[in-house]
Amino acid sequence: MVGSAVKSRAPRLRADASRNRERIVAAAREAFVEHGAEVPLDEVARRAGVGNATLYRHFADRAELVREVVLSVMARITERTEAAAAQEPDAFEALRRFVFESAEDRVGALCPMLSEAFDGNDPAIFAARDRLNRSIEDIMDRARTSGQLRTDIAVGDLMVAITQLTRPLPGKACMDMDRFVHRHLQIFLDGLRAPARSALPGAAVTLEDLQQQR
Repeated sequence: MVGSAVKSRAPRLRADASRNRERIVAAAREAFVEHGAEVPLDEVARRAGVGNATLYRHFADRAELVREVVLSVMARITERTEAAAAQEPDAFEALRRFVFESAEDRVGALCPMLSEAFDGNDPAIFAARDRLNRSIEDIMDRARTSGQLRTDIAVGDLMVAITQLTRPLPGKACMDMDRFVHRHLQIFLDGLRAPARSALPGAAVTLEDLQQQR
């Protein structure tokens, strides 16, 4: 009888641990967007509703947590980008969907990738970044080919702009930024449409260019 009770508890304990891990990653994603990857880990634990000991049982240090958040965000954005490409017959509508869904998926949480301390050569990170880059390039190429997207921008330009437009401004008085985000993203999208009304300074920026700026 005791043995069967132990067996019945094990799956529930594993499920609880999995939920705690997911809560920690979700909380870290939001905290990184608001305060950067150097946000105190006890603040991440507080937001996740777990104790510090629980956080450290799942993630040995900050670097491990940052890596998991980056992989999680890239996977979410890539999946939704591939879905947009497959489901939207209009090329620019697929691009618009990518932009808005990237904002919802907190693309700003990828900023730690630009840190010198981040291991961009990690095989899992490299593979995830390559898949993400290809999925975005596919959408942009379709929009360019259809004559709807200006030709002087690259993936890096898109990612930097979305990140900047969706990060909250510093200070408590500016925390309610979500009500402005969709409005400003639409203004940005209007500026991406061809024909371009102005010449952009400098050269188009790729994801590789951003990595080299670390």
